[in-house]
Amino acid sequence: MTRQALASPYQPAERRVLARLRDPVAVQRFLNALPYNQEKRGETLRSPRGVLRHHTAHCLEAAIFAAAALEQHGYPPLVMSLESEDKLDHVIFVYRSHGRWGSVARSRDPGLHGRKPLFRTLRDLALSYVDPYVDATGRIVGYGRYDLRQLGRYDWRTSEKNIWKVEQVLIDLPHRRIHTADHRIDRLRRRYHAFKAAHPDRRPVEIYCGRERWSELPRQFML
Repeated sequence: MTRQALASPYQPAERRVLARLRDPVAVQRFLNALPYNQEKRGETLRSPRGVLRHHTAHCLEAAIFAAAALEQHGYPPLVMSLESEDKLDHVIFVYRSHGRWGSVARSRDPGLHGRKPLFRTLRDLALSYVDPYVDATGRIVGYGRYDLRQLGRYDWRTSEKNIWKVEQVLIDLPHRRIHTADHRIDRLRRRYHAFKAAHPDRRPVEIYCGRERWSELPRQFML
């Protein structure tokens, strides 16, 4: 599909980086190489300019960065919020390729990174995150898509300040419900606890099905 590049609001050095990130695979690899932003109290929500300047990103910063980078190459800046019952939500960038949905994402957990564009609907894409979302408290209960262009003149791309408005918009976003059986979640939670008891310093990767649909993971999860 032919895509039309967007006029860039970025500085020359920023444009040079973004010019190399021409597709979701390149953006996922770029984000995988960044140290994860281990904010302790939710103190940052940097714009894509801030991500480039500080060379780190947490999940929401990564999703917004992916939206900004790929917007320069004609992709709509769409993000999807995955709502968890423990209020520890996850946000991913979503895109379509040949009529199928995929995602770009960054997380502390291996199973919450990107997905290859293999999913017929956004719901199918969201469902691919249900199993790896389960940990001691997490459980996906809904999903919602948002087009960052709806923010109008709000500067989510190059702001020098924290862009808290994006977070609030996603909190307020209507989410479509995802219902999963309690016995399934209980089984997944027992499996998670068993893995952590056996491997307290590792994040689970091999216990999940469907990994062939995942995007490339950061190196620390492949050791």
